[in-house]
Amino acid sequence: MAKKQKNKNGNSGAEAKGVETRGSETRGPGVTDVRSFLYVGGRDCQVAHLREIASNFGAELIHHDGGLREAVSRIDTVLPSVDCVFCPIDCISHDACLRVKTGCKKFGVAFVPLRNGSKSSLERALQTMKERNDERRTS
Repeated sequence: MAKKQKNKNGNSGAEAKGVETRGSETRGPGVTDVRSFLYVGGRDCQVAHLREIASNFGAELIHHDGGLREAVSRIDTVLPSVDCVFCPIDCISHDACLRVKTGCKKFGVAFVPLRNGSKSSLERALQTMKERNDERRTS
């Protein structure tokens, strides 16, 4: 298993690893290139908060519970329409995670594993993506 490296802010590099998004449209002040993303797993009680965080970055959050009540096969129908997928690795079934990773490769969608299902974990990942996109634009 690979060691996790910490960046200068102390955040795990895994939270924004492999973040390449399709398209280059931006919306609003300080927004990433991600217009919509799929969030698979996590805690149902936090979905409204996660949607608010996404909207602060100008993105739309589509949530899938990871197979608790929704069919895991629904993930395949949503993947082609999103720019990236976030998965909190502590709150997702192995089956759902494997399906997401396989689908992301198939459709060329960025897969971003999150250390946990906290609101701050998603916010850090979106902020990292925003900073990387800003750096790319200024270079």
